[in-house]
Amino acid sequence: MAETLLFNALRDAIDEEMALNPYVCVMGEDVGQYGGSYKVTKDLYEKYGELRVLDTPIAENSFTGMAVGAAMTGLRPIVEGMNMGFLLLAFNQISNNMGMLRYTSGGNFTIPTVVRGPGGVGRQLGAEHSQRLEAYFHAVPGIKIVACSTPTNAKGLMKAAIRDNNPVLFFEHVLLYNLSEDIPEGDYTCALDKAELVREGEDITILTYSRMRHHCLAAVKQLEEAGYNPELIDLVSLKPFDMDLIKKSISKTHRVVIVEECMKTGGIGAELIALIIENCFDELDAAPVRLSSQDIPTPYNGKLENLTIIQPHQIVSTVKSMVQR
Repeated sequence: MAETLLFNALRDAIDEEMALNPYVCVMGEDVGQYGGSYKVTKDLYEKYGELRVLDTPIAENSFTGMAVGAAMTGLRPIVEGMNMGFLLLAFNQISNNMGMLRYTSGGNFTIPTVVRGPGGVGRQLGAEHSQRLEAYFHAVPGIKIVACSTPTNAKGLMKAAIRDNNPVLFFEHVLLYNLSEDIPEGDYTCALDKAELVREGEDITILTYSRMRHHCLAAVKQLEEAGYNPELIDLVSLKPFDMDLIKKSISKTHRVVIVEECMKTGGIGAELIALIIENCFDELDAAPVRLSSQDIPTPYNGKLENLTIIQPHQIVSTVKSMVQR
C-alpha cells in the first residue's frame, strides 16, 4: 500500500496505461506543458511527447470530435475538458457521435474513448464552473458513466475505463483532488458497472456518489453515536446502476435515501427512485427520499453556495425521521 493523493492516482493510472499501450493518448486544453489544470497530466508531455499528449485550442466540439475519429481508427484517446461544464459545447460529439457510432456503423467501429475532468460544486467557482453534468448525459445511449470518490477507486476506474472498448464519461470532483489514501500497489482495476458497499447496516440504505460519499460518512458517524445502523453504498457507476447490490440492500433495510450533489429535477436520484419503485416496491416500508441540490444556478457567495447543496446534518435529520426507533 502507498499513500497517494487522488490527482496523483489518476495521473499514475494514465501514465501506466500509456506505458503499456502505445495507442493511448491524451488531448485537451493545457494537458501538455502545463500539466493540466489540476495536474492530472503533469510531466506526461515530457515523457511521451506532443503527439501523445496534445495541447488543443479552446474548442471542445472540435477536439472531442477529433477524439472520436482517432478512436475509430485505432487509438484510445483520453479527453480532458478542463472543467466538465465546458463539455456542454461538445454535447453533439459525445451523444450523436461517441455514443451512437458503434451502433449506427453496425459494429464496424468501436469508440474506446475516456472523457474526464473536474466537475461539481467547488468553493465559490460560480454557476458556470459548478456544473454537474451526470444528469445531462444520463439519457445518452451507448456511453458508460462513472464517478470516482477515493484515490483507490479513481486509479482502478481510470485504468478500466481506458481499457474498455466503449466511451466512458469519467467524473472527478474538484474538491477531492487532494484527498489522500493508501492505495494498492501494482496493476489493478475496478469494475465500471459495480457499486461499492462502504458500510454494512440494517436500519436504512443510503445511496450516494462522488463528494457526497464523504458527507454521508460524516453523517454516518453521528448516526452511529446516536444508536443508528445505516448501510452506505457508493454508486460509483451512474450508468448502468448496480441494481443487484441496491436491491439486496433494500431487501434488508426496507428504507432508502439517496444523497446527491446533482439537481433534484431530472437528476440521478430521480432515475434511481423510478428504478427502485419498479424493482423494490414490495420491499419498501417507507417512501424513498432524495436529498439533492436546489434547482438554481450555484451562487458565488460562499454561504449561499453551501445552502444549495446537501450537508451532513440534513442527512442525519432525514435518516432519524425515516427510521422508527
